[in-house]
Amino acid sequence: MSNILGEDYWTLRYQQNSIGWDVGEVTKPIKQYLDQIDNYWLKILIPGSGNAYEAQYALNRGFLNTNILDISSLPLNKFQLINPDFPESQIHHGDFFDHEDQYDLIIEQTFFCALLPHRRSDYVKKMNNLLKPGGKLVGLLFNRHFEKSGPPFGGSEEEYKELFEKELKILKMETCYNSISPRQGQELFFILQKNQ
Repeated sequence: MSNILGEDYWTLRYQQNSIGWDVGEVTKPIKQYLDQIDNYWLKILIPGSGNAYEAQYALNRGFLNTNILDISSLPLNKFQLINPDFPESQIHHGDFFDHEDQYDLIIEQTFFCALLPHRRSDYVKKMNNLLKPGGKLVGLLFNRHFEKSGPPFGGSEEEYKELFEKELKILKMETCYNSISPRQGQELFFILQKNQ
């Protein structure tokens, strides 16, 4: 894989505060999804977590088995300073494709769109491996193509369905009704499930 989007690239983006994907808080679709779960023992992964507002929210809601993963240590260190009670063993610095474990729930929030498009089928296979039987991959995808070359890299509902259904069952994929205003009408909310 080209090193263009490796650790150095993302660390530099954080150092330069060039993090347009970061909205400064947990997004409403993820917040509302977590709000309707009452099993606080779920093992959760947030890959490409960045500043990990979703993990902070999950922790505050009582999800004690939330894990974050990022290729850059910079946002992880910042997260640890802000959230000293978050277990260090649940903060993972490394490449998503090298990560090994199994999860009940994986949250997708601006990670997929940050990957080079030729890695997308690898992403789907890896998600399938990381999910426990019956586990879910839930989150948001851009439902648009971008004028400039990414990241972010966009796509369409048709492309995503064709990509994901090779490995996972699509329970839901629809226009997101509660996106943040700059992304209104340009995101899909999805729930995918690994076969039992």
